[in-house]
Amino acid sequence: MSTDQIVTESEAIDRADATLGAPSLSAALEALLLIADEPVDVVTLAQLVRRPVPEVVAAMEALAADYTESGRGFDLRAVGNGWRFYTRGDCAEVVERFVVDGQQARLTQAALETLAVVAYRQPVSRGRVGAVRGVNVDGVMRTLVSRGLVEEAGHEHETGAVLYRTTSYFLERLGISTLEELPEVADYLPSLESLTELGDTDAF
Repeated sequence: MSTDQIVTESEAIDRADATLGAPSLSAALEALLLIADEPVDVVTLAQLVRRPVPEVVAAMEALAADYTESGRGFDLRAVGNGWRFYTRGDCAEVVERFVVDGQQARLTQAALETLAVVAYRQPVSRGRVGAVRGVNVDGVMRTLVSRGLVEEAGHEHETGAVLYRTTSYFLERLGISTLEELPEVADYLPSLESLTELGDTDAF
């Protein structure tokens, strides 16, 4: 192989990396799967990272093998037509302990703010809640679901994202019968309306 060929291939790799929007293909795939509500198929992943499907499949399989070999607390699994992160089976005890203990703990400020967004915007996706709050809310949403305050409410027509709503237990804990009895948001959350308008300008 000539020096010119090596330079050309190197430049092609540099150009390819520049289209990722991430340090590497592995990093790009990990970031996408961490924010996804449901398993993501390889065709969608390939489109997002701008790489051929076979290259994406190989990268996913390599990541999954690496996580298993290094004994990480999570797996990357192919389920149905997509890929998703799962906690490892041999970590079930500590995960269960976290969920059970969390039932007894008071809600954090982040959880209360997230719950308020769901209550006033439901049904709403995690992505839209995150846009309103300006942070990733995946962990907080899982806590709210595990505590019975929030539940799934179908899927968003345009994107297929899971929608969430508050539960009857949520109403019970507040001592109200219907959502109409919630106080006006402007009286208790003065910054939420402006943030919501901002969130509506983004696609989630």
